[in-house]
Amino acid sequence: MITAIGDVMRECYKRGWITTRDGNVSLRQEGANKIHITPTAVRKYLIYPETVDSLRIRDGHLALDDGDDPSGELEMHWLLLKDVPETRCVLHVHSTNIVAAMYAGWSLPDAAAAFPEVYRYTRVGPNVPSLPAVSQELAEATAVAFGIDNGIVDYDVVGQANHGVCAVGNSPWDAFEHIERLEHICQIVLNSGITPK
Repeated sequence: MITAIGDVMRECYKRGWITTRDGNVSLRQEGANKIHITPTAVRKYLIYPETVDSLRIRDGHLALDDGDDPSGELEMHWLLLKDVPETRCVLHVHSTNIVAAMYAGWSLPDAAAAFPEVYRYTRVGPNVPSLPAVSQELAEATAVAFGIDNGIVDYDVVGQANHGVCAVGNSPWDAFEHIERLEHICQIVLNSGITPK
C-alpha cells in the first residue's frame, strides 16, 4: 500500500491536480504505531516507498526523529488519523475544478446533490473556509468539516476554499476516487454555466 502512495501522487500530477511539489498523502494501517506520509517540498511525481516518511506514534503523539521531514500539512493528516480504528489514507491535492467551483460560490454538497454517481459512493462534506495553508486553523477546520469523532468520519471528502480538497479512504486509491468523482461533477457544474443559489 505504501507503493500506492507514489502511484496516486503521479496520477494527481498527470491530471494537473497538483504542481510539482504540491499535495500530500498519509497512511495509517490498522493497529500500526506509525503513520506514513509524503515528505515536504519534494517532487511528488518522484515519490517511492523509500522516500516516504514513517513517523512513530508514542503515547498517542507523533514522534519525529532526526531526518524526518514530513509534509507541512502533517497536523491535518494527524487529526484525521490519530484515533482511526481501521486502515485509513488521507489525500490532499489542489484539484482545479473543485477549487474553481468553491471560488465561484458553490457549496460542494449542493453541487454534488443532483448527481447520483457522486452521492451513491462519496459523502461530500461542507466547504472549509479560506484559511492559511499548513496552519493549525486549516487542520482543525478540516477535521471539523469531516465531522470526525473518535476517529470516525461523517464524510469522505471536503473542499478547502481557495486551497484544495482532502479525502479519506481505506487506501490511497479509495481516497483518490472520492476526489475524482467530485472533480468530475465540479467540471460539469462549471461548464453548465449555472450559478449557485
